[in-house]
Amino acid sequence: MQHMSLQLGCLSCSDSARADLAPRDRVYLSPRWRVAHAFGTQLPGWLVVLPRRHVTVLDELTLAEQAELGPLLAAVTAALRETIHCGKTYVALFAEAEGFEHIHFHVVPRTDDLDPAFRGPFVFALLGGDTATQVPQQVRDQIASKLAASASLRALSGRWDEEG
Repeated sequence: MQHMSLQLGCLSCSDSARADLAPRDRVYLSPRWRVAHAFGTQLPGWLVVLPRRHVTVLDELTLAEQAELGPLLAAVTAALRETIHCGKTYVALFAEAEGFEHIHFHVVPRTDDLDPAFRGPFVFALLGGDTATQVPQQVRDQIASKLAASASLRALSGRWDEEG
């Protein structure tokens, strides 16, 4: 695996460096990218795609990271459509909140039955809030395991190790 530059105090870097990640934190792993089920969300299947090295702006991605990102976002969307049965996904990059400057792409499943009040950018109202309404860890682990086993993500796994 390639050397990962880690930033002290960065939650994303700390998590990516761990060898004992829970299923929810390792939906997909490659030398360059990690996919995790988001925490603090009320929406099952809300994922984050993040580089395994510390990067704070999009144009700092290496060519290899850039080459993997497009196919990874497509595979994650396909896995969500297969597993969550959503009609589409939203993809967003902000990386603005304090402690979350490490870039990460939110890949949010938009099911047909999602309340129209939460469609488009309003979906972010489902992030945070009352912990009692958030997706529990065990459910995030179950969803993550199903996603990791999806044909779309399995087909992608190993490809980037071979291509370097």
